[in-house]
Amino acid sequence: MYAVIETGGKQYQVNEGDVVFIEKLDAAADETVTFDKVMLVGKDGDVNVGAPYVDGATVSAKVLKNGKAKKITVFTYKPKKGEKRKMGHRQPYTQVKIESIKA
Repeated sequence: MYAVIETGGKQYQVNEGDVVFIEKLDAAADETVTFDKVMLVGKDGDVNVGAPYVDGATVSAKVLKNGKAKKITVFTYKPKKGEKRKMGHRQPYTQVKIESIKA
């Protein structure tokens, strides 16, 4: 069984037992979170598509950890003006393990 969930403005296809890195949630490690914005549920060739969400479908996940991704360098400049700026950014994330999909 698989599902497509929406969280943090993004969509993720998940199966039971998957470990997924998603946008940061306000949940501590070892907490259980429930995603109710389920857009699609599929099982053995049967696909249930919501408009926009499937009624009564939920996905339960356990938070493994919160962290930050590797640093990226952002460099902006304006040619011929001597204007430049160098910045770094680390995107926060939450790592979750999908425990169950209920349709």
